[in-house]
Parts: sequence; structure tokens; C-alpha cells
Amino acid sequence: MIVWIILAIIAILVIAIIGMYNGLVQSKIKVDNAWSQIDVQLQRRFDLIPNFVETVKGYMTHEKETFTKIAELRTSWANTQSISEKANLDNQLSSALKTIMAVSESYPELKANQNFADLSEELRNTENKISFSRQFYNDTVTMYNTKLQVFPSNIIASMFHFTSRDLFKAESDEARKNVKVDFGSNA
Repeated sequence: MIVWIILAIIAILVIAIIGMYNGLVQSKIKVDNAWSQIDVQLQRRFDLIPNFVETVKGYMTHEKETFTKIAELRTSWANTQSISEKANLDNQLSSALKTIMAVSESYPELKANQNFADLSEELRNTENKISFSRQFYNDTVTMYNTKLQVFPSNIIASMFHFTSRDLFKAESDEARKNVKVDFGSNA
């Protein structure tokens, strides 16, 4: 009788360990999927940017610094791997795009351009999708990281070397500020 009780306890422990391990693996896969969704939307935005910049360039001749920065950020994006680096580049790119959108208000002929209007709408939609994807990613990472820290799954996580993931966040105080637009500049 005691042997059966011991075997039952061992079986329950093994089933619990397998369940916690599988839960951690599922959470890790969800985090990877959530990051992929952000990556897809950011790539969509990067694909739209060259057409948008070319449309705007003819009207905004004094915004060359912003256009150069956008080109540099696109190049840097292709060479980065970590989520924190990509988040920082994404924040910088969002700021540059906001600047272009704000400055475009002073160019009525640009605002009347149908190609500009279509591309602006595409970028707005993409920015909304990126924002939603970031929020979903952060929610998923938070749930995963919580599993890594709460008892008893933290024991299983450390046994199998699960590591926490970074949240997607603004990397600097500058990225959290509103874009400052100076219409008097003719650089």
C-alpha cells in the first residue's frame, strides 16, 4: 500500500513538472510569435518609407537631414538583432516620421497630392498596428516573465535555463517627448 502511495506521489510530481515545463515552453513560443508580429509590421513600415520619402522629397527640400536620418535608421535596422536595439531604432524612426507628418502641414500642395495622402494613410494604419503589436508583445512578455518568477514554476524555469525577455519600451527620455517642429529652419 505504501509503495502505491509513493508511486502516486511521484507520478503526480512528474505530471506537475511536465505541465509547468510545457507551460513555460508555450509562453516562450507566444513571446517569439508576438515579437514576429512586431517585426512584420515594422518591415511593412520600412517597405512603405522609400515611396513616402520620394513623394515628400520634392516638396520638402529643406528636410534633407530628416531624410538622411531615416535612410540611416533603415540601414541600422537591417544590422541589429536585439529587441532593445530594434526598439530604440523604432522609436527614432517614429520620431522622424512624426516630424515629416507635422512639417507636411505647411505644404498644402503636398497634402493635396493623392500619392502622399494614400501613403500617409498606409503609414498611419501601420503605426496603429505596430502600437497594438507592441502592447500585445509586452503583455505576453510580462506573463512569461511572471511565470519565470513565481513558485513553483521558477524552479522548473531555472532547472531548464529559461531566461526572461525584455519589454519593448522607449529607450530614452527624448523618445518619450512630443516632436518639436521648427518651421523657421531652412537648413
